[in-house]
Amino acid sequence: METAMLWFEGWGDVIVFTGRSGNLTKGRWNRSEAEVFRDIAISMGVPSCKIYIETESRNTGENIRFTHDLLKKINKVPHRIILVQKPHMGKRTAATFWKQWPQSNTPIVSLVVRTLRITLERYPNNDVGDLGDVISVMMGYLQRLPLYYKLGFQTHVRIPSDIWDSFLFLQKTGLYNSHFIS
Repeated sequence: METAMLWFEGWGDVIVFTGRSGNLTKGRWNRSEAEVFRDIAISMGVPSCKIYIETESRNTGENIRFTHDLLKKINKVPHRIILVQKPHMGKRTAATFWKQWPQSNTPIVSLVVRTLRITLERYPNNDVGDLGDVISVMMGYLQRLPLYYKLGFQTHVRIPSDIWDSFLFLQKTGLYNSHFIS
């Protein structure tokens, strides 16, 4: 797991796993994503006293805001943050972070987003579903980029024209629209 490896490499003092369930894990796991990832990190040797969990958030914005609230409550609001995210969520996560993380008395001086380097063909598994499930979720994420910017949920993310053209092509097929916002 990427997060545990970063901790072992000395990139941070503590780990926060956040999230109840996501688009790909809802109904597949009987515990929150945060609890599942915490247990994996502990099994890899990360001491439990170095891990905090937030188990109520249901989307990226809540992941960020609720994590800030948790860290503020325990007096551990950082100035440097590494966000570890799915391979297809890096840009949207950073854009959401800059809008959702309260900047009051704790300015962030360093933000790094790390994603697992894996091909699309190798990403599907029993936990996230098949290739069609993953593509549907990716299409939903791409649809949200301009929409969430307009709604003020995240900063602007430039979408290359070839990516947007591919999105429009796949959208017209109707095969991968199950995670769209209507």
